[in-house]
Order: sequence, then structure tokens, then C-alpha cells
Amino acid sequence: MATNSLLRSILTPHRLKISHFCSTTPSQNLWNLLQTIQSHPNPEQTLTKFGRTQTLDSSTISDALQRCSKTHQSILGLRFFIWAGIQPGYRHSTWMYNQACRILGIDQMRETLIRVLESYKKEGCLVKVKTFKVILNLCREAKLADEALEVLRKMGEFNCRPDTTSFNLVIRLFCDKGDVDVCLELMNEMALIDLYPDMITYVSMIKGFCNAGRFEDGYGLLEVMRGHGCVPNVVAYSTLLDGVCKNGNLDRAMELLGEMENVGGVGCVAPNVVTYTSVIQSLCDVGRIGEALGILDRMKQRGCLPNRVTVSTLIKGLCNVGRVDEAYKLIDEVVSLGSVIRDECYSSLIVCLMQNNNMEEAERIFRKMLIGGMKPDGLSCSLFLRQLCLDGRFLDAFEEIENIESSVTIDSDIYGILLAGLCERSHLNEAAKLANITFDKGIRLKAPFVDGVLEYLNLAGEGELASRLTS
Repeated sequence: MATNSLLRSILTPHRLKISHFCSTTPSQNLWNLLQTIQSHPNPEQTLTKFGRTQTLDSSTISDALQRCSKTHQSILGLRFFIWAGIQPGYRHSTWMYNQACRILGIDQMRETLIRVLESYKKEGCLVKVKTFKVILNLCREAKLADEALEVLRKMGEFNCRPDTTSFNLVIRLFCDKGDVDVCLELMNEMALIDLYPDMITYVSMIKGFCNAGRFEDGYGLLEVMRGHGCVPNVVAYSTLLDGVCKNGNLDRAMELLGEMENVGGVGCVAPNVVTYTSVIQSLCDVGRIGEALGILDRMKQRGCLPNRVTVSTLIKGLCNVGRVDEAYKLIDEVVSLGSVIRDECYSSLIVCLMQNNNMEEAERIFRKMLIGGMKPDGLSCSLFLRQLCLDGRFLDAFEEIENIESSVTIDSDIYGILLAGLCERSHLNEAAKLANITFDKGIRLKAPFVDGVLEYLNLAGEGELASRLTS
């Protein structure tokens, strides 16, 4: 009996600790553990034991990061995040990297990434290439090019050999920054350790050259790619073409497009709908609508059908120069091809007309769509209803909301604006109906509309509805 009592006294603390972990949520278990090991050297060893018994997921990780941030333990949160990213069966998503950067404020604690690596070295932690990739992806998400380069340089100190993916990540950051010369140096470093640029490397470099205004250097990379056995594809050509277009060199863009069309049958470089749309957009931006429509004809001749973005771009270009009649003809033409539907085209036309202050024509098309059984999209509905409210036509706006299909998502602010307008004009019956619609859709009213709407509903004897909206 005495022996049993002794055993119980020895084992009780451990049993209590285990039962405490088992009786709480995974998030709480993890937080308790992080608090226990926060001052320990090499806390990753203890975390690994935890990982064998608990399943990691984005919710648990996000919760741990939030707690670390609130208690000013960002370094602990960062080390935990890096550890989690290399665990078997789990991989951080792009969203999770975004969350980590936002919660921990990575862009405000740049030196911390390097300090963590120094801690690993000091504590004798086992650091693998995967560890560096997690840190590099944090740099990517926080747009820390210089820090990413320093992290890449430190890989050798841990006997880790960077791979093409690691180099690509840093190259892309410097290309986005506009420092192409650093990227060229990195490509040379790759060659020294028998690594070869891949399509991602070249596309990033082409984009970087275009951002720096060095189009001919970007074009020269296409030949370099061929020499290294990496045949330029439509993405590489389209990246170059898009860069040329954005910088206003349209004559060069037309030459490049012609080259793509001529050699498309031999290599995988035939222009696609994105390529053509990029050129059309650039032509429309400078008012060269006739040439933009000519590009559409070239697309059709090569069996490349326009998508909604292509058509919307052309419609906007035509409306901007007052050629609305031609926009209708264009819609009839592209709808007959079967790649876009009339509802989409008319919705785009409504938006373009309203952007050009042609409310009368926009309203005519809007009503024509509803009468004809067509469905305007959420953007066109929201813009149209907002303008009706701005014009003080609250009853008309209410009527249209009743006619619009419930599946169309309208900007939630519209309901607040319209409710307030109906109440102010003493259209209380319509306001009550709209309040019911708002409640049924689960739309939450925002300030500054709430107080006024609730006051009017109470005056109209709709206190119960006002209470439901408030709740």
C-alpha cells in the first residue's frame, strides 16, 4: 500500500500534465508547450516530439502566431513557423506565409530572419535546405530582396547546397525590385555549382529586363534559352510582349506579335488569348481602336477566341471614344463565336457607359437585360444601383433590387445607402421590405446608415424588424 502511495506521489505531476494536454484543444496544447520551451535552447527538438502526436493545420498555426504576437514573442513565433514548415505531411500555403508576415510583422523585423539563423548555428541545430526555403518564402511574401540574398549566402555555412528553386526565388525578388544586374550575377553563380536556369528563371529575368526598360536584353534571353536547351514557350514570349506594351513601345510589340504568329507552328510560342489581349489593351489605351479591332480579326483567323477580358477591353475602348454603336455590333459578333455570352458583354457595356457618364443608355440596357431574362453581373448591378441612389431615385433602385436575381452579389453598402434614402423620403413600406431582404440575405448594415435606419423603422412600427437587424 505504501509503495503504491509513493508511486502515485511520483507519477501524479506527470499525469496531471498529460491530462491537462489531453483535455484541451490542439491550439491550447501547442501554446502551453511554447510557453514552456520559450527560453530553452533548440526548442525545435521539443516541438518535434509534439508534432508526432498532434496534427498541424493552418488554424492551429495561425492561432499560435497570434498569441506570440500579442505577448510580444515574435521570435518564438517565427521559429515555430519555420519548424512547422518542414514537418512531414504539412506544407505552408501561400496564404499561410501571408498570415505569418502580417501577424509577426516580418517586414518590420527584417534582421530577425538572420538572427534566427545565427541562433540555429549557436545552438547546434540541424538545418536543412527545407528550412532555408521556408525563410526564403517569408522573404518573398514580405518582398525582402536584400535579406533573401543574405539568407541564400548563408546556406553554405550550414553545408546546405542551394537548388534552382532557391535561386529562382531570390532572382524574382530582385527582378521585381528592378535590380537585374544582381540577377545576372546569381545566374553566373548557378553555373559555378552546376545548376541550370529553368523556365521560371528565364521568365523572371525577362520580366526584370522589361521593368528596367532593357527590352533588347530581354529579347536576347530568348536566344540564350534556346542555346541552353530551354525552348521559349508562350509564357516567355508573352512576358516580353506584355513588358514592351506596358512601356508604350507598341511598334516593337506589333513586330514581336508578328514573330510569334510566324513561328508558332514550329515552336511552342503561338500567341494565346492573354497575349493578344495585352496588345489590344495597349492599343485601346492610346486610342488606336481600329488597330485593336484588327488584332481581334487576327485572333479569329488563327482560331484563338476572345474571352470576357478581351471583349471588355474592346468595349471600353469603343465607349471611351463615343463609338457605342460599334460596341453593340462587336457584342453580336463575339457572342456568335460562342466564347462569351451576351450577359457578360452587356454587363461590361453597362459599366463602361457609366464610367463615361452615359447613364441613360446604361439604364436602357439594364432594363432590356432584365426584361429579356438576362442576368447583369454584381459589378454592373452595384454601379447602376449606386448611381440611382446618388440621383435620389430611391424607389427606382428599390424596384430594381426586387427584379434582380437573388444569386447576384451586390455591394453590401448599397443596401445601407438605399435603406437610409427610403427612410429619409418616408417610403417606410419599401424600407421595411428592403430591411427584410437585407436580413434574409444576412447583410450587415454599416455606419453611418445604421442609426438613422433603425430610428425610421421604429417610427414605422417595425421595432421587431429593427431589433432583428441590430442583432
